Amino acid sequence: MTSPPVPATRQELFDTGWLSAALGLRFPGIEVTGFTLGPEISRLSTNARFTIECAGGVPDGLSPHLCAKGYFSEIGQRVAYLGEAEARFYATVAEPAGVRTLRCHYADVHPETRHGVIITEDAVANGATFLDALSETSVDRTAASLEQLALLHARTWDRPELAHEPWLDWRLPDYPNLRGAPDIQGNFDGPVGVGVPDEVKDAQRVVDGLKALAARHPADGHWCVLHGDAHCGNLIVDADGLPGLVDWQVVQRGQWGIDVGYHIASSLLPGERSANERTLLAHYLEHLARHGVEVPGWDEAWSEYRKGVVYGYFMWAVTLLVDIEITTELVHRLSTAAAELDSFAALGV
Repeated sequence: MTSPPVPATRQELFDTGWLSAALGLRFPGIEVTGFTLGPEISRLSTNARFTIECAGGVPDGLSPHLCAKGYFSEIGQRVAYLGEAEARFYATVAEPAGVRTLRCHYADVHPETRHGVIITEDAVANGATFLDALSETSVDRTAASLEQLALLHARTWDRPELAHEPWLDWRLPDYPNLRGAPDIQGNFDGPVGVGVPDEVKDAQRVVDGLKALAARHPADGHWCVLHGDAHCGNLIVDADGLPGLVDWQVVQRGQWGIDVGYHIASSLLPGERSANERTLLAHYLEHLARHGVEVPGWDEAWSEYRKGVVYGYFMWAVTLLVDIEITTELVHRLSTAAAELDSFAALGV
């Protein structure tokens, strides 16, 4: 069955004919006869929940409760290419990797605009909860989410068919060109900077640390597919309490430590993190080995973990448009980890 054209507008998306064609790629013969719109969030991307009705009933294996994600707002249409990586991830990597994430029924990219659109099951309607930095922290949950990162990394470890996909290109060198020291200094000068330790409260050093990470191109060693933004707010917990990874807009090739350092340091309060980070890193490496990867020695692994924290610190130190309570909490956690682990020194910065 031929994939229908990727919708450019919200009106094109919410058309029973288009929905029938899109969902028909997985459920041949489906005829969507109507839908009821639910809550919708529209910033850069638009996330719209909806419920479908079908002739003869909704097919087995398909929940009627769905969620569409695309770049349909006035601002979003100008940067619709930002949806490409996530759509291609769901279309080509998610299922073979077996990583726990949203169950996707449609993912495609417009060949000219690179607008990526996905339709997933509405996880909230099915009993799941999206987390953020203000959610209760848990060492056990962090261990379980690290198992999912280990699965993703192992299943994509040095995979030749993914080595030259442009949508997985290494993005870190571009980040300092988009956002940099002035944004970070502005955060440091306001309430976001209150909990930042003095020894790492240097905006230019944060940028230089990111640049040092960026200089370590994936081709220089073993690489895998990274989530790319593996903070605790990009987790979902299903009805059984199992964590999964969501929001794959910055998925890319890179070194595993970027995901792992960022995830552990963002997921736990500083005291919990310092008391458990060695055990959690060992847990990740154990699961990486279970999936067939020859893991690095402990000293190398610990060094990679320390370096990865800098990535997460930069990502939140430059953040301006997220709820200030969340930004403040994550900057506090990540900067404290960077200070205690002497992460910049590990990068020679």
